[in-house]
Amino acid sequence: MKASHAAIVSIIAMMTATGTMAQFRKPEDAIKYRQSVMFTMGNHFYSRIGAMANGRVPFDAKVAADNADIVVMLSRLPWIAFGPGTEHGITDAKPAIWTEQAKFKDLGEKMQSEVLRLQAASRTGDLDALKSAYRSAANACKSCHDTFTTQ
Repeated sequence: MKASHAAIVSIIAMMTATGTMAQFRKPEDAIKYRQSVMFTMGNHFYSRIGAMANGRVPFDAKVAADNADIVVMLSRLPWIAFGPGTEHGITDAKPAIWTEQAKFKDLGEKMQSEVLRLQAASRTGDLDALKSAYRSAANACKSCHDTFTTQ
């Protein structure tokens, strides 16, 4: 495990174990947290795995698997930061997140399911399996973003 990956895992585990993730001092802190998680997840998903799936960089099964592991871990984090009071501020989140919470939750769970499939595909070392799982996960991400963000 790379040092950066180990550090991320350690921090997340510590935060989860102590319950600090569930509380933010201000709504702005929650907004910043979820934006940071989404940004980091996007870097590992689109810039690293996507670059391989789309042929922009050579396929490396280990790099794909390492990044898929990170994406799965990060996919669990942003949801706690969509609490009451976080619908205002500097955010691309549409108000529908708070008025259509069941749909938002369903799309989030769909994305998490698809990134788990991506993780499994990444571990096979099969580029075609990775491409297929990547497309499905990207579509799940797009579905939520098209519905619930202004971008």
